[in-house]
Amino acid sequence: MTNALVPETTRIGLLARIEAKPEYVREVEELLTGALALAREEAGTTVWFALRLGPTTFGIFDAFGTEEDRRAHLQGKIAAALMEQAPQLLAEAPEILSVDILAAKLS
Repeated sequence: MTNALVPETTRIGLLARIEAKPEYVREVEELLTGALALAREEAGTTVWFALRLGPTTFGIFDAFGTEEDRRAHLQGKIAAALMEQAPQLLAEAPEILSVDILAAKLS
C-alpha cells in the first residue's frame, strides 16, 4: 500500500538517541557533525539529521526508501564510527528505533 503523504524515498527511517558522557559532549557533537560527509556518500540515505536534545543528549534521524537502504546504513561507516567510539564517549549504548514515516514535508 502506498502512502501519498510520504515520498517514495522516505518511507522508513531510524531514530537514535545518544547520551554522551558529560566530559565528552564536545567530542560527540564533533563526531555527529563530521558524520554529515559520510551520510552524503550513502545514496540510499535520503534524509539525515544530527540533533542536540539536551546538554548531553543527542539524536540522529534518517530516512530511506527501502529496507535494504536502511540495513545498509546500519552496517555503514556512520554506525561503525559511532560504535567504535561508544565505549569511550557514551554514557550508555545508543537507543536505535526503526520507524515508519506517516507524513513528510521535504521542501
